[in-house]
Amino acid sequence: MGHWLYRNIVEPGKLPMLLALASFVLTFLVTRTVTRMIRAGRGPFRNVTPGGLHIHHVVPGVVLAVVGGFASLGGDRRSVTACVGAVVFGMGVGLVLDEFALILHLDDVYWTEQGRQSVEVVVLAAALALLVLGGSSPLGVDELTPDERQDRAALILTLVGNFLFVVLALVKGKLRMALIGTLVPLIALVGAVRLARPGSPWARRFYRARPRARARSLLRAARHDRRWGGLRRKFQDLIGGAPDRLPSRKE
Repeated sequence: MGHWLYRNIVEPGKLPMLLALASFVLTFLVTRTVTRMIRAGRGPFRNVTPGGLHIHHVVPGVVLAVVGGFASLGGDRRSVTACVGAVVFGMGVGLVLDEFALILHLDDVYWTEQGRQSVEVVVLAAALALLVLGGSSPLGVDELTPDERQDRAALILTLVGNFLFVVLALVKGKLRMALIGTLVPLIALVGAVRLARPGSPWARRFYRARPRARARSLLRAARHDRRWGGLRRKFQDLIGGAPDRLPSRKE
């Protein structure tokens, strides 16, 4: 195990990335545990409200992310400074993304249905970080051979082609596939060739005069949501807590 860790993580300079990912996930889990205890009125934790102003944890998260990011970038990837900075950066990102829905809606939607977006973004960010840690490169450049990398035309065509797949998946309303497709081009290709989701820019533009395509899109989306929507909600509730039935202003 130690040999594998040194060969695949330490030697290539990926240790800061691993530490940032670990601190990111751990900070998110600890933060969700604390906020769920505050919500239930258990334990010694309380909201931070100096002078009656509720300080959301996204505020210290931004500070930690900025400080840790500059510290990790300022030193060699194998230095202690870079590793410590990566841990601080991961903690900051964990705090920030835990309140992603608040930033997106500019409202305290932490325990509402919209608050599920924070959990989804955290899971997606962790998955993307794992792919990068495993050796994936944006837009599939890692799949090129050394000779192909020297061929500028092949490199440019690969980047442009994979980028177009990502854009097509995005305009078809497949955000998750588009993001993961930046690291796994096959995922973006699948999202690009399949039917667009209802309400997506692609569906509004190209399915307006095609009732068959529009009906197939609605049917496929309904089947997909019926099959996976319940499982996704249960998973989000497990790690993030179930939302309130009515909008709440609690942390």
